[in-house]
Amino acid sequence: MEFIYGINPAFEVIMTGKRKIHEGFICDGSKPKLKKICSLLEARGIPVSHLERGRLIDMTGNKYHQGVVLKVSNYPYVSFDSLLGNKRLLLLDNIEDPQNLGAILRSAEVFGFKSVLLSMRGTPEVYPSVVKVSSGATEHLLIANDHNANSFATKAKENGFTIISLDQNGKNTFEEIKSANPEKILLVIGGEDKSVGQFILNESDFILGIQQKGRINSLNASVAAGVGMYIVSQI
Repeated sequence: MEFIYGINPAFEVIMTGKRKIHEGFICDGSKPKLKKICSLLEARGIPVSHLERGRLIDMTGNKYHQGVVLKVSNYPYVSFDSLLGNKRLLLLDNIEDPQNLGAILRSAEVFGFKSVLLSMRGTPEVYPSVVKVSSGATEHLLIANDHNANSFATKAKENGFTIISLDQNGKNTFEEIKSANPEKILLVIGGEDKSVGQFILNESDFILGIQQKGRINSLNASVAAGVGMYIVSQI
């Protein structure tokens, strides 16, 4: 079990019903949003305890709990095989920072990349901190983490996916990719310190670069991911 914290993550955990909620912990339940969460939990027969703010900090190790913590089952990952029938997959390779991971998952939900692949090596799991940064978007996604990045890419290609990797040195354009009209897409996004691995770049059908006009030579990983997902979502 783990402790999910934050108002939006708590709402999404409650409303999606993906996880078993064992107990809720509230500080200052008179606030409208926290009062609503209490009502939702009580309507589902989930016990609610009212605690001081410091207790919630001790529970989560984080001061940004916004007055609510849920004791829940661990994140329910799915198998990669169960996602191969989908038209759009997002593979995250070398995303090492949980903050970036959470922000990318939030964008993935917004831009329709509902099926996400997290490498078994080099990428964090869906920790409570990731859920918080994603604003609860994790609860609306199907996430697999049962292969390494290279295996994900190889198997996706064998199953008819066109691999599009996002890389600052990429030469392919949106127009080129759109004219190819790929039916099934695996979009691969790398990290800031380590970009998409060379094996996957070699296997890629397209390497997409984001055209930049400023002087700073790179974007934050989560920002670049959001731009890349938006571009590919238009195909």
